[in-house]
Amino acid sequence: MNKKLYAGLSVCLASSIVVSACSDSQQNSASPDANKEAASGGPVTVTIFAPQDPNTDYMTNTFTKLVEEKLNMKIQWTVTPYDAAKEKRKLAISSGDYPDAFMSQSWVDSFSPSELMKFGQQGVLVPLNKLIDEHAPVLKKNMEAIPYLKSAVTAPDGNIYGLPPVNECYHCSFPSKMWINTGWLQKLGLAMPKTTDEFKKVLQAFKTQDPNGNGKQDEIPLSGANETYGTHVTAFLMNAFVYNDDSTYLDVQNGKLNVAAMQPQWKEGLKYMASLYKEGLIDPGAFTQNADAFKQLGNRTDMTLLGAGAGMHPAIFIDIAGNPQQQNYDPVPPLTGPQGVKFATTTPFIDGFTFVITNKASKEKQAALIKLADYLASEEGTTLATMGEKGVNWDVASANDKDLDGQPAKYVPLQRPKGEKPLNNKWGEIGSFLKTKDYRSSWAAPMDIKDAAGYERRLHEATKLYDGSQPKEVLPKIIYLDEAANTEASLMKTNIKKYVEENMLQFITGAKDIDSSWEAYLAGFKNLNVERFLQIYQQAYDKMKK
Repeated sequence: MNKKLYAGLSVCLASSIVVSACSDSQQNSASPDANKEAASGGPVTVTIFAPQDPNTDYMTNTFTKLVEEKLNMKIQWTVTPYDAAKEKRKLAISSGDYPDAFMSQSWVDSFSPSELMKFGQQGVLVPLNKLIDEHAPVLKKNMEAIPYLKSAVTAPDGNIYGLPPVNECYHCSFPSKMWINTGWLQKLGLAMPKTTDEFKKVLQAFKTQDPNGNGKQDEIPLSGANETYGTHVTAFLMNAFVYNDDSTYLDVQNGKLNVAAMQPQWKEGLKYMASLYKEGLIDPGAFTQNADAFKQLGNRTDMTLLGAGAGMHPAIFIDIAGNPQQQNYDPVPPLTGPQGVKFATTTPFIDGFTFVITNKASKEKQAALIKLADYLASEEGTTLATMGEKGVNWDVASANDKDLDGQPAKYVPLQRPKGEKPLNNKWGEIGSFLKTKDYRSSWAAPMDIKDAAGYERRLHEATKLYDGSQPKEVLPKIIYLDEAANTEASLMKTNIKKYVEENMLQFITGAKDIDSSWEAYLAGFKNLNVERFLQIYQQAYDKMKK
């Protein structure tokens, strides 16, 4: 993940994750007397592999001590830096020298559905169904209460081989937002655009009417970046013509999968974007620059240049705490296209598995580990693990504190002194924690959405403009494919994505004429075996729906 992008996310209240490089790996081997301890009523010793950041030491961590006392267990950790986590996890499994359990953060390393099936069927991972039934009432209740959770964790063979985090980040679920300089709108006497035609007229005015007032035509009407987290201008704009998930470019209509980028509406969306580019309304750098370059453009303090920027949140392209111009950027609602289409890209909440138990764990250890997963999934466990200690990092809210929905808040975060080193009293967003939308919304946030402290409320309010424009059906990120199907489909998926994006850029920039090259473009999908790709995913999708 790009550090600039995540830095913007980390200011959000409920996403308090520490991101940075980690210290050297440390490893402890399990005690040979662990089973004797369990038999005698002593703590059960378990070994866990986990990525660790430099501000956290799991072995001396306050939350570790709480968990060990509460659950009568002793955790011996194998830790690794974030950037080495995936490689070391795979190496451990392939060598056969792996611990009782693996835990991680979803954005650092997680098991894919195909990996779960592969290692589950090989016997490396232990099925969790019976363990959950016997020892995990919270997990069991959560699967009954959250409709998408049970279907996501259940493999086609009926087994549960791993657990994901549930993190219903409301603003993250609609990543492809557009932020426009409303200061410029007011100066030029323009209203917030609602349609593609109105948006084009606004961009034209930004380019030609000198809204920054320096007497030069140096304004950049629209820009973005070639990064994740909604910075692609094409995602927001194409959604006024046909749904663009900005990832697989697949669409679901009445249960049937198709490639959105092969539809006639996609062609019309390309024509619209090509017209913007031809008039100099889209910054050419939007297709090539990284987040750092995007922020250098948007964060100018001497002269405002950016009219509109694509991004999940505006901190991607402007400093929320240090640049007063950030107050001028407000969200553009999803645009309505010429055929009345108005979509918003939505992202499913679950995309990987961060808690698994291996066949190295004895029955006693399996029971202890599933109890740990169950505690992490409880409201108490989630709060203490991800936020830290009550009275130190957070507290119960007062009667005057308002949550993100304007209702009395349940919790309030406590600010640590500026510059103070983070306390070693939480694990962060690791393992099977559960943050529903209601839980995340229950935390107090300042009412001033343009103040840096009220940033989470600002994003919450912005997202309400997009919520309701998502399609009725979207392809989930959790798609179970067996090893053979996954191997076959992975290369196809990569090649199709690359083909769509390369041609999209060529069509928009005029390197290819859309009308004369369209049929050849469609024919190119046959060489990518798109029919077989859709067949594989359709079969897997149908199984999940059942």
